[in-house]
Amino acid sequence: MHRFAFLSTAHVHTPGFLKAIDEKDDCQLVAIWDDMARRGQGFAEQYGADYSGDLEAVIARADVDGFIICAENTRHLSLLQAAIPARKPIFCEKPFTTTAAEARKALDLIKTHGTTVHMGYFHPFSAQMRGVVAHVQSGVLGKLTHARYRNAHHAAYGRWFDAEEVAWFVDPALAGGGAFMDMGTHAVHFIRTALGPVDRVFATIDNKSGIYTDIDDNGTALLQCRNGCLATVEASWVQTGGLSGFEVVGSDATLFNHPQDGYITAAPGQDPQPVAAGEASPTCVDRLVAAVEGDLTAEELAADLRCAADAVAIMEACYESSRIGGWVDVAALDY
Repeated sequence: MHRFAFLSTAHVHTPGFLKAIDEKDDCQLVAIWDDMARRGQGFAEQYGADYSGDLEAVIARADVDGFIICAENTRHLSLLQAAIPARKPIFCEKPFTTTAAEARKALDLIKTHGTTVHMGYFHPFSAQMRGVVAHVQSGVLGKLTHARYRNAHHAAYGRWFDAEEVAWFVDPALAGGGAFMDMGTHAVHFIRTALGPVDRVFATIDNKSGIYTDIDDNGTALLQCRNGCLATVEASWVQTGGLSGFEVVGSDATLFNHPQDGYITAAPGQDPQPVAAGEASPTCVDRLVAAVEGDLTAEELAADLRCAADAVAIMEACYESSRIGGWVDVAALDY
């Protein structure tokens, strides 16, 4: 039996993660810490776990095999700093942290204690997208010139963050950013995974809806990848329709998400070809279970962490670019 503890239940994905644990015969939720007692107690009662307002006591429990951090974005670092020394696998909701400086602190702790830490990214890990990444990296598209990834929904128009428990999503001090931080981090992480390191960015990030006006609800960024490909990232809470996903253009062919056929490649004068699926890798709670059981290789976990950390530096550069209206270099991180 694998026993887990939550360190905060602030994120909107918390109910899904709790349900995932509850539905597994070999997993059990044993404890929840939350600085909002009413929120944490409610989930603890629902799933038969202990609630505690004492963070150190929860982390010190001998019957816990791993931790799930579902805190507000800007509070990830403090919880990582508390939990990493326990040397038990940690699943931290995305983003890893909200600044490159914080990412460096967490990386140093991970290196010191040898703790496995992964984030709540899932876009690159499905069978379909593993196939897409492998196809792109195989070189069959030719020289990659430009790419695009859209990750968007209508959260602002839907007033998704009106409730007290999730109002932090539109508080800059707790969220670290709005739609671009929430949705853009997935797109940035996927671009980093598929196309490699990003050297510099140019972005425009603002509020289009006039709703949740303290924070951005739409953003577009250009990412200059080290391999020469220029990638566009679109992230939004004001997207009322359209097709999301990945597109990349090479000198020999283009890969894109077809509305009926899924991911295909097309080349001039040739019939479109489907992109073969790869082998799925576990995500989120399943990835934590796999880490506890030792089913993930050190190489895969290290690559996972590099991409998550780099996504922080890329996101930080995007917000700075939008602020100054120019290109910004992406901070280098020491893994």
